[in-house]
Amino acid sequence: MHTCLQDFRYAWRMFRKNWLSSLVILASLAIGIGANTAIFSVVDTLLLRPLPYPRSERLAAIWLHPPALAIFRDWPSPGQFIDILNQNHSFEQMALAQSRTHTLAGREQAELVAGLRTQSSLLEMLGAKPALGRLLLPEDDKPGNPNVVVLTDRIWKRHFSSDPAIVGKNITLDGKPFTVVGVINSGFLLNAEVMPSEEPMDKVDLFLPLALAADAPQNRRDENYNIMVRLKPGVSLQQARADVDVIASRIREKDERDRSFGMDVVGLQEQVAGDVRRPLLVLLGAVGLVLLIACANVASLLLTRSASREKEVAIRTALGASWQRLARQLLTESILLAILGGAAGLLVARLSLYLVRTMNPGNIPRLEDIGINGSVLGFTFGLSLLTGFLFSAAPVWRAIKLDPNTSLKAGGRSGQNDGGLYLGRHRLRSLLIVSEFALSLMLLIGAGLLIRSFVRLQNVSPGFTADGVLTMQTAANDPKYRHDDKAAANFYQEIESRIAHLPGVSAEGVVSVLPLTGSVGWGGINVEGHPLPPGQELQVDLRTASADYFRAMQIPLIQGRLFSEHDTADSPRTVIIDEKFAQRFWPSGDAVGKHLWFDPKRPEEIVGVVGTVKQYGLETDGKIATYFPQQQDPSTGMFLVVRSASGAAGLSSAIVREIHSVDSSVAVYGIRTMQERLYDSLARQRFASTMLGAFAAFAMLLAAMGLYSVMSFLVTQSTHDIGVLMALGALPSDVIRLVLRQGMLLAAIGILAGVAGAAVLTRVMASMLFQVSATDASTFAAVPVLLGAVAFAATLIPAWRTTQVDPMVALREE
Repeated sequence: MHTCLQDFRYAWRMFRKNWLSSLVILASLAIGIGANTAIFSVVDTLLLRPLPYPRSERLAAIWLHPPALAIFRDWPSPGQFIDILNQNHSFEQMALAQSRTHTLAGREQAELVAGLRTQSSLLEMLGAKPALGRLLLPEDDKPGNPNVVVLTDRIWKRHFSSDPAIVGKNITLDGKPFTVVGVINSGFLLNAEVMPSEEPMDKVDLFLPLALAADAPQNRRDENYNIMVRLKPGVSLQQARADVDVIASRIREKDERDRSFGMDVVGLQEQVAGDVRRPLLVLLGAVGLVLLIACANVASLLLTRSASREKEVAIRTALGASWQRLARQLLTESILLAILGGAAGLLVARLSLYLVRTMNPGNIPRLEDIGINGSVLGFTFGLSLLTGFLFSAAPVWRAIKLDPNTSLKAGGRSGQNDGGLYLGRHRLRSLLIVSEFALSLMLLIGAGLLIRSFVRLQNVSPGFTADGVLTMQTAANDPKYRHDDKAAANFYQEIESRIAHLPGVSAEGVVSVLPLTGSVGWGGINVEGHPLPPGQELQVDLRTASADYFRAMQIPLIQGRLFSEHDTADSPRTVIIDEKFAQRFWPSGDAVGKHLWFDPKRPEEIVGVVGTVKQYGLETDGKIATYFPQQQDPSTGMFLVVRSASGAAGLSSAIVREIHSVDSSVAVYGIRTMQERLYDSLARQRFASTMLGAFAAFAMLLAAMGLYSVMSFLVTQSTHDIGVLMALGALPSDVIRLVLRQGMLLAAIGILAGVAGAAVLTRVMASMLFQVSATDASTFAAVPVLLGAVAFAATLIPAWRTTQVDPMVALREE
């Protein structure tokens, strides 16, 4: 123990003696370890740590899966739920639920809250406990019972000031009274990551009973519900999928669904992680490469430092120190640096996580749960020790191989033939530099591919003009609108008329599903002249829009006309289709005048063709789309879009005043410009390219520092050789070329190895790229040139220093 303390004290003295190089080493390790810690904390939360529900590994969700219709996850219907409930052999519990927004009255302004109509078994499955009152009971699942509601702790505190007497009181939702029967404990959370809904929402605020009527088994096409299940003990996910496949085949035959119709059972952990798994593993691999580069760089710096300690090591050996004792001392110095670097890395990790939350890429689930916990601390400590062992290997090996007689005769310098301008005498350092450049190039190429992909994605036209457009959502949930289509149509017609007269407004309109909001709305439809063969369905995007919506969004009219004030409930039914729809069924351009229908007794005449809009993201080709006039198919919840040249802040408040002057019970929320929505739709790609680009830039800096330090050491150790060359008639330019040739040779070997490695590794990123090949020629050509230029600059500085060598002084010193 005393010897270990002695080693640490000596290591600390060496740290203070070489404080500048030690700080450079600590900075390299802090960034490398910190980046790995930050990414591991995300991996730990999403992929390793179980969800906060009892036996969460047994929980799963059931989704419809008709891939031929370009629908990979669709919501089931009550009738399908009952089929699965009655026929399955895999689930011990099942629950049906439906997310809906509700208008909460009783405040100065109506406020929208997120509600979940669900069966009582869901809360039991998820381990919810009542803080006050009770939860939903099995008797609440039956029709005809009084309206009751269970509040979450969040809404209880925010809206009801933590009223301890809230149980038994009535609240008004959508104009109807509901009795509060309980408040859920504060630790319970259910959000869109756990239960994605067709109507995007953040966290569930309240739970209401979902009572299935007697005709629920016949409700086959209302596919807007979630199904959550718990697997029976001993039943695997694969067995459950096979069980559900059999049930899906029966449903496919009974309901005459598309031949690709199926169902999938998705583990809840997998559902929450979503499509972030591959990008996360790519980032984890990237920071791993950064740490390897940092280790190589530190090893190179320590080799340079150890060259000045040859006399010390030789004297210790001559005095009887064993190679084990020398190795332990050098290893202790490295471990001390690694632990200090790990401690600094924790600060870097905390800062990195703060920046991630600030950037909020939008596709990282459980973002608020990500942090530095015990397992992350253990990972950081273990990684620090491993790092210390890695970068100590080179100086330890050098010390073990040192010949004390030669070193002492040479005065403690060049004891291992380290003198000379030729890198053949510095194989270990050369190998480290080649490794740094190879790994750096792989990271740079990966970052270059993502950045090139992101630039191409930004240049994709969304099908509308986002500049100058203000958007917001409205929810007219009062019963007078839900039960009277004409009242809903008149309400939106009135607010459009008022908003049109506001100063600066050039166009306004409403639509049921606004692009780039995550909202969905699709369904089956029939096309005149194109009957579907048995076993096929046609699913299209269904949108309701007002007459001026297309003008407000500047969606171009391709053929025919837009909606007008004459397209009312009393006039013939009309529809507008997008260009993609028209090209599929009427490529010759004669779509106008044709008909679509849900019910053959009520055909909809196509009156116009408009441009195709990127509904679900710039990188996604959506379904063919239809627009129905808002006056003929009114909806209570709509997106309002307003085009104006004036500022959004003042205009938004004026619009909200106009809406509430018509009806104060209507909730207005989600006020954002269309430009902001477009910007946020690229958050995931922007985050990935930014992070990988930052890691690659740091890796390139480390590689340049490593090459600079090696070439500086080479020049310093070769002063005598440089003096001899100059005394024999070599010009300064000759010596500069010699040094440059040595440095660029290392860089070139590393670059060639990196290109070969990148050609293999970048294939993993193929699914993250947009219109860019994983072996994109321009990226593979440009990045090596960039890294070569950096290598040239890193070599030129020490090469230029050779011109300062005075041959007479150099030879006299020798």
